[in-house]
Amino acid sequence: MQEAIPEFTVSEISFAVKRSLEGSFSRVCVKGEIFGCKRADSGHWYLSLKDENANLAAVCWKGVAAGLAFKPEDGLEVAAVGKITAFAGKSSYQLVIERMEIAGAGALLKLLEERKQKFAAEGLFDAAHKKPIPFLPETIGVVTSPAGAVIRDIIHRISGRFPTRIIVWPTLVQGEGAAEQIAAAVNGFNSLPTGGTIPRPDVLIVARGGGSLEDLWCFNEEAVIRAVYNSEIPIISAVGHETDTMLIDYAADLRAPTPTGAAEFAVPVKSELAARLATLKSRMINAVNRFLSERQTRLEGLKRGIPDLQQILAEHTQKLDDRTERLRLAFANFLQNRQNRLVLSEIKPFYISNIMEKKSEALQNLCLRLESVSVEAVLKRGFAWVQSGRHKTVYNADEARRAGSMKIVFADGAVKVRTTERKNELQGDLFDD
Repeated sequence: MQEAIPEFTVSEISFAVKRSLEGSFSRVCVKGEIFGCKRADSGHWYLSLKDENANLAAVCWKGVAAGLAFKPEDGLEVAAVGKITAFAGKSSYQLVIERMEIAGAGALLKLLEERKQKFAAEGLFDAAHKKPIPFLPETIGVVTSPAGAVIRDIIHRISGRFPTRIIVWPTLVQGEGAAEQIAAAVNGFNSLPTGGTIPRPDVLIVARGGGSLEDLWCFNEEAVIRAVYNSEIPIISAVGHETDTMLIDYAADLRAPTPTGAAEFAVPVKSELAARLATLKSRMINAVNRFLSERQTRLEGLKRGIPDLQQILAEHTQKLDDRTERLRLAFANFLQNRQNRLVLSEIKPFYISNIMEKKSEALQNLCLRLESVSVEAVLKRGFAWVQSGRHKTVYNADEARRAGSMKIVFADGAVKVRTTERKNELQGDLFDD
């Protein structure tokens, strides 16, 4: 006989498998590495958990994902708590995650170090990019949760030190969407126009109270780090306790150990400023008084070296009288000199004629003496002037022998002769030109 085989519909089989899986694995904890992680438009997260031998599909509904301390991403080692159920539409099974944590601090710290090296290589932590914190900001922007002790501590500390306008941009500081909201707040403050309806802050404080590494993980997200790096407004980071160091601390312009410390970095103490100003004012007044006193003493010393004004005027008056008298006498002397010169001009022709006669007689005597020694006078007395062919005077017989031809000048004329020497005697012959 043919054996009887149970007959089921597809839906019956699917629901039976679903009941079996959910009954056997109603609450399990699965450890594995996330891969194929993506967020749907609905806000749900779809991913897989894998180890070296197998992989398991998983889904994290939007409500659960909002409470996660970190943003799911590929490569994270996690421990996911939930139930195994079947998805009839694809004949597959999956883990519906109810809670998920990083599988140990070591894995999270490894991821943190990898991100730190990546951002540092891009220059997001460079000290040269950091901006100075303004000394006395008029407006302070705070990015934090609107509820809790952090914002109250910041407001209280700023009010006690130097009351300043505070603008709070409320954000999540933990879980899904926190990183995006923090980045949006930083960008939003930077987009405020100067002189607008909402004052643009002079400095920003990004703050959160203490917590585990998983709780503070949103401050290590890339969206937050890049928003802080690109901020034109100086940023003070104040995340967690003093021992907690997030990546935002490296990207910020200044790190505060606590939110309260950030408020102290943001504004000085008003009373200390007032005391300092009072001290400076006192020093300035003392310096001015000392300066004026020194100048007064110096002026008094200079005053003692200046003669009496009446004495100066008397000396100059006396000098003026002396110059006036000398001018009067000089004018009288000038007139007398002109008068004397006029008298002399009347007797001058007699003296001039007398001098002219004497000079004329002396000149005539010189002319007679010059004429008596002239060449013509000497030749008239019987002398002759012997010249060589080159019109040079011949003074002796030796020069006559060498001359060859000579010219003999007499008072009434000149003759030319040629010279010859015979038996030590000089002979000459007359010739014409």
